[in-house]
Amino acid sequence: MSRKPELKGRPELRGRAARLAHLLPTGRAQAARTPFVLLVVLLLGGGLIGLLVLNSALSEGAFRLDDLQRETKELTDEEQALQRDIDAYSAPDALQRRARELGMVPGGDPAFLGPDGKVKGVPSAASADRAPLVLAPEALATATAPPPSPESAPRSPHASTPGR
Repeated sequence: MSRKPELKGRPELRGRAARLAHLLPTGRAQAARTPFVLLVVLLLGGGLIGLLVLNSALSEGAFRLDDLQRETKELTDEEQALQRDIDAYSAPDALQRRARELGMVPGGDPAFLGPDGKVKGVPSAASADRAPLVLAPEALATATAPPPSPESAPRSPHASTPGR
């Protein structure tokens, strides 16, 4: 039987231990460091690039959000200004003034039709010399002004027709 030379630093093994010892490398076990270092560098570089892209996207989103908030504020201000204009035009005194400018006069007493078709009430024609029956508090200040004269107001052909 030939004996293998005794390895440095290892005692001579027999039996099963000797068979298993053949599976272990005989020299100093050094794993290749290059792939591991390359993997770590790639992971760190990829992470840094990913953080840079994420940071850029967040910054872009913040600028877009700022622009949208500024635009929303401007549109809200414009909406409020338009609502104030609508409120001013639909105020009772403004409506009364516009109606008088157009030659309209307050309506007469209305008549109502019942479910059976009978007329309830006595209708009367509108006349320019009558003041409105109900005034809004805002319109009280303008109600003291004299109404336009009947000669200057154009008459509608339907103005004298009762019930219209």
